[in-house]
Amino acid sequence: QVQLVESGGGLVQPGGSLSLSCAASGSIFSIDNMGWYRQAPGKQRELVAAFSSRGITYYSESVKGRFTISRDNAKNTAHLQMNSLKPEDTAVYYCNAIISLRGNYWGQGTQVTVSS
Repeated sequence: QVQLVESGGGLVQPGGSLSLSCAASGSIFSIDNMGWYRQAPGKQRELVAAFSSRGITYYSESVKGRFTISRDNAKNTAHLQMNSLKPEDTAVYYCNAIISLRGNYWGQGTQVTVSS
C-alpha cells in the first residue's frame, strides 16, 4: 500500500504565500513522477507543477514564476512553494505520484483559498 499525505494550505490574502507538502509512504521502490494538481469549483482538475525521475520539471503557464516545486528523494516528499497568490489560485490542491511497479496515487486534497 502507498499513501500520500498532504499538509499546508489554508487562507491567505492576495499577494501572500503558502507552502504545501506531500509525503509518500508505504511500499515504495522509486517515484517516477510527483506533482500537484488543483481543482476549482465547477472546473476540471488541472496539473499545476510536477517533476519526473529524469529531472524534468513542469509548471503550468498560470503559475510559472510564482510557484516552485521541490523534492526530497530521501524522504519521498514534494513541496510546493506558492508566492504572489491570486484569487484565481483558489482551489483544492491534490498531490499525485506515480510509483514504480505500484501505480498512480492521489492525496486527499487540501484547500487553498486566496481572498481578502
